[in-house]
Amino acid sequence: MTQRRKIGVIAGGGALPHDVITGAKEQGWDVYVCALLGFANVDDFRVPAKSFGFGEIGGLIKAFRAEDCTHVTFAGTVSRPDFKKIKPDLTGIKLLPKVIKAAKAGDDALLKFIVSIFEKEGFEIVAPQDLCEKSVISAGALGAARPSEDDWVDIQRAMQIAAVMGQYDIGQGAVVCGGLVLAVEAQEGTDNMLARVAKLDENIRGTDVARAGVLAKRLKPEQEERIDLPTIGVNTVEKAAQAGLSGIAVQAGKAFVLNKQGVRNLADKYGLFVYAVNSDGQ
Repeated sequence: MTQRRKIGVIAGGGALPHDVITGAKEQGWDVYVCALLGFANVDDFRVPAKSFGFGEIGGLIKAFRAEDCTHVTFAGTVSRPDFKKIKPDLTGIKLLPKVIKAAKAGDDALLKFIVSIFEKEGFEIVAPQDLCEKSVISAGALGAARPSEDDWVDIQRAMQIAAVMGQYDIGQGAVVCGGLVLAVEAQEGTDNMLARVAKLDENIRGTDVARAGVLAKRLKPEQEERIDLPTIGVNTVEKAAQAGLSGIAVQAGKAFVLNKQGVRNLADKYGLFVYAVNSDGQ
């Protein structure tokens, strides 16, 4: 008798963990969920699940082993914790100084270190996009609108700016309008960055009657692609519309779109484009 595969899902907030679980089950995986306290609720999952705090690394690993998980995946939104308030278990106490050191180097460095913890414990890491390909955007437009020639200039510049910011492990996104860099994403996240853009003078940004400018999100150079893929959703489109933007650009095959139909419908409502560019920028 062939043993069924079982994967442990470390779940943060949002819809992505649920998409990952659905996709994993469709692929024949058994699933066990670690719901991170403050971000995910065990009652929201229809598979076996237990809550763990950030510092309970030892308990989490023991739970995965007790459940016969051989693979681990990470999915969902998680903000950086206040390390002073973490209540670690014994394993967490041993690892916390290294976690803090990695965190000082940037979010990607922190995530890479966390991934390495589970790899050293013998778990194989599975990228969430390999479990829910339906949520990954393919090349081209998602919706009716397409970028104009002016939009393409902004897309290319915004992608370049995001790449430069990513080299310093700062963020994944940038907003450009008419060649002018309006904002780059840091610790505040995409939604708050767009809210800042919406407060700028209308003489340097678009409006709901004369849309201009682009939000671009992309992987950081050398980023660990098995965790923290750029993600957009309905709220991203809403915030982009409030900021007067023409549209949103991401990398084809390297970004999640949560609730694709909802994103498509809202983008069409506002006349915004949602476009996935190929590696050559087109």
